[in-house]
Amino acid sequence: MTEKPIILVTLQACIKQKKLFMTIFDKRVLFPIFLILCILAIPVSVNGQDSIRLFTSTPSDSVVTHYLKENKINISGNNKVVLLKSGREKFEDLFEHIEKAQHFIHLEYFNFRNDSIARELFVLLGKKARQGVKIRAMFDAFGNLSNNKPLRAKHIKLLLQHDIEIVQFDPMRFPYINHAFSRDHQKIVVIDGKVGYTGGMNIANYYINGLPEIGAWRDMHVRIEGDAVNDLQRIFLYMWNSETKQNIGGDEFFPLSQPSVKTNGNKQVAIVNRIPKKQPKLLRHTYIEAINAAKRKIQLINPYFTPTHSVVKALEDALARGVRVEIMIPGKSDIPFTPDAAFYAANQLRKKGAFIYIYNGGFHHSKIMMIDERFCTVGSMNLNSRSLRYDYEVNAFIFDMETTAELVEMFNEDKKNSTVLTKDVYRDKPLRKRIKGWVARLFTPFI
Repeated sequence: MTEKPIILVTLQACIKQKKLFMTIFDKRVLFPIFLILCILAIPVSVNGQDSIRLFTSTPSDSVVTHYLKENKINISGNNKVVLLKSGREKFEDLFEHIEKAQHFIHLEYFNFRNDSIARELFVLLGKKARQGVKIRAMFDAFGNLSNNKPLRAKHIKLLLQHDIEIVQFDPMRFPYINHAFSRDHQKIVVIDGKVGYTGGMNIANYYINGLPEIGAWRDMHVRIEGDAVNDLQRIFLYMWNSETKQNIGGDEFFPLSQPSVKTNGNKQVAIVNRIPKKQPKLLRHTYIEAINAAKRKIQLINPYFTPTHSVVKALEDALARGVRVEIMIPGKSDIPFTPDAAFYAANQLRKKGAFIYIYNGGFHHSKIMMIDERFCTVGSMNLNSRSLRYDYEVNAFIFDMETTAELVEMFNEDKKNSTVLTKDVYRDKPLRKRIKGWVARLFTPFI
């Protein structure tokens, strides 16, 4: 059945009430107020769902959890969450928990860079394999080739000889264009089905040491213990089975599902991932839903800020309703043209009222967002078309004010090492870079 327009539904409801209302109050003063209240208060079905009005008092985190539940995304409330705000923190924490593994270790990364950190990791994994721990590792074939120290066939053969089962996701074969999209950009580790990691870091020593051309490398990862680990495990097994056709699974991989296993955490976490062709829009729409739900403040950091139209529109709508939008982008990048493209995109939002901070302390590769200081998201998703439209991605949405406050504090500290983008700052950029940024926007659907 065709739904009636929202304004018609609203007016009909108000007219029904008008006769009784007019006998009590002066229509010239109070009926317009009554009409406005009707428009704000009456729930209206839009596309089969009850819309939540702009002026509702519903907190932003409640709006997003409602959205996730409607889309059948699990939100577990028994999680411990530890933010790992540097490469050193991440690898020290990860290696410590790998040492404790008793049954299996699952690793899924865009790439394992063949450097000192990867070698230390593989030595540790070989040690655990000799102790009887099953090791499964996966890396994206394109991601491997895209770094300057890729794993070669001889390295993979050596790892297999040490009982480290390692596979490439979607190997690059002729015609290579067939493999350009739908790459596995996720970063997931699951240890014994009880400890999980996700975030923005692959396996490389530059997360600790930085790179000469860009300086220090800033990034963000998160360790989770609790039922959200089950969701990370499901994603890993889906990817592993898709590539290997082994079809492994079962209760042994999900010990937290057993009634006898208890966890001590109390933080709500939802794991949201993008699967090309199967659920290609869910992660993007959840991100946009979070922006749309914001009442006071949006703070985000993203390294390749060339957002698609839908994300830009959500940010512009937030600015229009008075939300303070703060965006931090790096002044340097590992991909040469992206800073110019990001500068252009950010400057367009600056014109609409957004506060733009250009981070000067190296390359900020974090992919985080905080909404109203109530909830946050940490993950692998960049705000570019590759992440939003093409690749496999995963983000943790953490509905916890304490965790969010940690990220807000970090954001505010990083402001001190940033340049505020103003009209004059943008005009001071060399003309060729401004033109480069303008041209790059034409390729936003593809980069």
